[in-house]
This record gives sequence, structure tokens and C-alpha cells, in this order.
Amino acid sequence: MDAMLGADFWIGLLKIVWINIILSGDNAVVIALAARGLPAHQQSKAIMLGSGAAVVLRIALTLVAAKLMQLPMVEIIGGVLLLWIGVGLLKGEDESEQSGDAVKVGMMAAVRTILLADLVMSLDNVIAVAAAAQGNLVLLVLGLAISIPLVIFGSTLMIKLMARFPAIVTLGAALIGWVAGETLASDHVLEGLIQAHPWLGHAAAVAGALLVVAVGKMWQARNAAPASGA
Repeated sequence: MDAMLGADFWIGLLKIVWINIILSGDNAVVIALAARGLPAHQQSKAIMLGSGAAVVLRIALTLVAAKLMQLPMVEIIGGVLLLWIGVGLLKGEDESEQSGDAVKVGMMAAVRTILLADLVMSLDNVIAVAAAAQGNLVLLVLGLAISIPLVIFGSTLMIKLMARFPAIVTLGAALIGWVAGETLASDHVLEGLIQAHPWLGHAAAVAGALLVVAVGKMWQARNAAPASGA
């Protein structure tokens, strides 16, 4: 109890909350993209379920983050998963007209997407959080729990902006592709190559963004063609 009343505890808590505010912007975009196709009454539920479960996973991941990040191919696999998620979110499957069990399936699919994307995108973030917590599990749990409403607010705001400005959907998918490229280039397998040619890291981020947008738009066009011909 005395430890929780000390200045170090509160400074550490503020650090974790601030880190999450700074680093949760891209996570909020993913959550908004995953939930935007759901009916309005399902969006809030999907966001809360996905965000809450993602924080629980992030706590568990933080405990093993330092060792996990040292494993080869982890970030390459994560980057490929993010590319796949980005394309899937951009292809624009309209689930807003579904009802009953179909809506439940759509909501759970959105929650799964949120969990998977948050898990991959948080690989780097959790190291900063773990450093701020300095092994204090109470501090870690409190800091991440406080960040839940911040992510939920950011995601809800993004959904409203996406509805008003559809171009944000494409920009959001491009952001996911950018993070995917950065994640791929950060893997230890490519460490020597990136150190020798630093520009490759930036090129990978740009390539990831362009790939997600290009493939997603092609997928959208292919799905729209049968509908227009019907």
C-alpha cells in the first residue's frame, strides 16, 4: 500500500497512461475500421469488447515482450498479418444490413480483428510500457486499464469521422500498411541489412501502405463489378 502512495508509483502510472495516449492512435484507427461496418447499436459493444480484451492480452504480452521481440521472424510474421488485416478492412464488405445471428457473427469477426491487430501492433509499444512499469504488475494493470476509455473514445470519434469523410478509411488502411512495413523491417533477421541501408526501413513502410491500398481497392472493384452487373 505504501508503494502505491509513493511518488514513484504515480510518476510511473502517468508515464504508462501517456505512453498509451501517444501510441494508441493507430490502434484506434484499426478498431474504428473493424467496427464501422456494424449496425450503430453493435459498434459500441464491439469496441468495448475488443478494447477490453486487447488490454488483457497486452498485459500478458508485456510480461514476455522483451524475450518475444528477440525471436527471429516474429515481426515478419506480424507484419504480414497486418498487411492481410489492412487489405481485409479496406475491401469494404457491407455488414450493416445483416440481422440476427449474422450480426452476431459480424460483431465477433470485428472483435477478432481488433484483438489480432492490436496484438501485432502492440509488439513495440509494450516494451515502452514494461519499462515504465519497472516490474510492478499493479502499476502495469492500472495504467493499461486507464487507457481503455481513451482508446474507446478515439475509436468512436474515428467511426464518426469515417462516416463523414470516407477518404479517412483509405488513409486508415494505408496507416495499417505503413505500420506493417515498419514491423517487417524491424525484425532481427533483417537487422544487418537495415543498418547498412537505413532507407530500406522507410521504403518498406511506404511499400506496405501502397500495397494495402492497391490490393484493397482492386478487391473493392472486383466485388463491385458483379453487383453493378446484377
